[in-house]
Amino acid sequence: MGTFVISKRQNGYYKYEFTSRKGKVIFTSADFELRFECEEAIERLKTNVDQLVFMKFKTSKGKLYFKIILNDKEIATSRKYSTVLLLEKGICDVKKYAPLSEYLDFSNQFFEFPN
Repeated sequence: MGTFVISKRQNGYYKYEFTSRKGKVIFTSADFELRFECEEAIERLKTNVDQLVFMKFKTSKGKLYFKIILNDKEIATSRKYSTVLLLEKGICDVKKYAPLSEYLDFSNQFFEFPN
């Protein structure tokens, strides 16, 4: 099972990442001005997984990645993969686990540990 993790970028905008069950980032979203927009985008993605389009690309150094398109709008970009098999596994993980995944909100950046 994967997890959506909401965090805040240094520029003040929010983003979410979809991570695998092992904690590895599969993709990162575009920027959002408000946190609730980020939450809405996650819910939209979860409910429309069957309508997602995965466009595959290759960097000049030979690494592979994909972009996720929903309703003609780019919503996320994956991490870089070294093989086609790993890229396909990343896409399969999104299709299989995203609709069932919960999200964690780390956007407030206030982490307190007990003494």
